[in-house]
Amino acid sequence: MDAEFTVVSKKREELVDVTEKVEEFVSKSAKKSGICIVYTPHTTAAVTINENADPDVCADILASLNDIVKDVGFRHSEGNSAAHVKSSLLGCSQTVIVESGKLKLGTWQGIYLCEFDGPRTRRVFAKIV
Repeated sequence: MDAEFTVVSKKREELVDVTEKVEEFVSKSAKKSGICIVYTPHTTAAVTINENADPDVCADILASLNDIVKDVGFRHSEGNSAAHVKSSLLGCSQTVIVESGKLKLGTWQGIYLCEFDGPRTRRVFAKIV
């Protein structure tokens, strides 16, 4: 069984916590142990795992990425080259161990869809292998 769900971003750039949706899929899955792959098929979005207790962490991640990724005379004509670079830096998937039907995330960890070219509706897939 695989999961697919949508995430609707509201801003140009934001981190949207999708942990609950992935946990729901894992809890309903017939597979109670393995690896859960969380993937988004978009070139201007990413998936990351980080702290979900303090929203300032998400703001700090976005601010840091904006400081790192500067316009270097981008040639891509759509005006979203920085979003492509940020997506490549973070990656489009994450893996999490599943044990006893639960994600083995740390106390403060959450799974985020990283939106870099919103607002948009994004697809996220999850699969336990």
